[in-house]
Amino acid sequence: MEIKGKVWKFGPDIDTDAIIPARYLNTSDPEELARHCMEDADPSFPARVRPGDVIVAGKNFGCGSSREHAPIAIKAAGVSCVIAASFARIFYRNAFNIGLPIFESPEAAGGIGQGDEVAVDAAAGIITDLTTGKTYRAAPVPPFMRQIIAAGGLINYVAGKVRGNA
Repeated sequence: MEIKGKVWKFGPDIDTDAIIPARYLNTSDPEELARHCMEDADPSFPARVRPGDVIVAGKNFGCGSSREHAPIAIKAAGVSCVIAASFARIFYRNAFNIGLPIFESPEAAGGIGQGDEVAVDAAAGIITDLTTGKTYRAAPVPPFMRQIIAAGGLINYVAGKVRGNA
């Protein structure tokens, strides 16, 4: 799986309330959540993000409450993946559960800039900043997790297994 996109850069400790503010948690509709994704961190984000864009952030991305709404909002906004120095553990698991690829790489998080174009090889764990030509390493996504992502999330993956399709 190769992912390419334009970067939206955020700092450290972006919590789930910055990803999708609590005032919008009265819905679980992905499209509605996408309309408010990251608006407290960058008010222009919901209107300007484009399908395939990539979020790059500092340490502890997705900290705070364990709401699944956060990765759902990011994915529904069209973000193809998140690269961060580190992730809160519950966000990490929730992201894979809903089929949002994420990659931990402190070097990439520190070196990639706002608006850069990046390419990510999920199987090899290689992140290339196409703007600067620099290459970074992330832990490769294990095959099982890539299957969950390809299925669109854990529920779809399990449903495919039950039907005998996966």
